[in-house]
Amino acid sequence: MNTNPRQLLLLEEVRQHKNVTIEQLADTLGVTLQTVRRDVQRLAEQGHLMRFHGGVRLPSSTTENIGYVQRQLLNDEAKRAIAREVAKAIPNGCSLILNIGTTTEAIARELMQHQGLRVITNNLNVAAILADNPDCEVIVAGGVVRSRDHGIVGETAVDFIRQFRVDIGVIGISSVEQDGTLRDFDLREVKVAQSIIAQSREVWLAADSSKFDRPAMIELARLDQIDVLYTDAEPPAPYASLLEEAGVQCVIAS
Repeated sequence: MNTNPRQLLLLEEVRQHKNVTIEQLADTLGVTLQTVRRDVQRLAEQGHLMRFHGGVRLPSSTTENIGYVQRQLLNDEAKRAIAREVAKAIPNGCSLILNIGTTTEAIARELMQHQGLRVITNNLNVAAILADNPDCEVIVAGGVVRSRDHGIVGETAVDFIRQFRVDIGVIGISSVEQDGTLRDFDLREVKVAQSIIAQSREVWLAADSSKFDRPAMIELARLDQIDVLYTDAEPPAPYASLLEEAGVQCVIAS
């Protein structure tokens, strides 16, 4: 998809405000209504936006995640800031697991100068990135490869992860809900992530602020199973108190 900078800004504006009118988008972007309508039409055809009378919103579902390309585009700066913060905290010479997601891929890019890492992953994109770091040993889980995002899922991947005990498990997530649950969309992916949590001495969650209050169907874990949350903004109420009750350290990336 060839998305121009204006369209990226349009997507980010919709992400921040949930529902936005065509007139608001034109004012914010400083372009004509006709330009906004053309951009909206193109992005809607590609599945990145849902149109309603006079405005647009992001696609939302408790049963299906938004597309991988769209997830790459949305909140990109926040993900990169989170990735830098996570990478700063990862010491040389440690073992870790990175799971599926655009945020964990951003973290992998920030680990290119680390030395002596042993990284286990069920994400072929992470593996391809870190394979270019000669001081990093990359171990790839077996299983079924999802074509849409190159994630590896299934019972074979679960059994593979269970062979290891690592210093740090770094996971991404689709949803953090107000009952303290972490949620995702694909049961096969959830099962692998649960095995990562079980096999990690510390569990770090990397989740940008758009993940709070986002609906998803399958419970992956609870906040009290997480040691550190890396995010890009102060979590909204009631998450600050939930994190404190769960004993989770919250690190705000800047």
